[in-house]
Amino acid sequence: MKLIHLAIIPDGNRRWAKAHNLPSLEGHRRGYNNVKEIGKWAIDRGIQFVSVWGFSTENWKRSEEEVGYLMKLILKAIRDEVEFYQKEDIRVRVIGR
Repeated sequence: MKLIHLAIIPDGNRRWAKAHNLPSLEGHRRGYNNVKEIGKWAIDRGIQFVSVWGFSTENWKRSEEEVGYLMKLILKAIRDEVEFYQKEDIRVRVIGR
């Protein structure tokens, strides 16, 4: 059986950061980097679709600083990685409000 779709729901970035005596924002940054690595892994294995649940309505309840940082990470993933997406022939779709 060939895997064609991988879904990623990042969870626990703040807990990981706390366990490593790091700020929660650093946990989110490392989570972002892990999602990138998993995406590359998926490409190398011929997985056709990767979905990332990047932000939920529950996230709006977090501090303004944390929500702002998460939004910046999402924009970075969309805007700053365009060259990589083009090179790898990846189509990005943002779904949600």
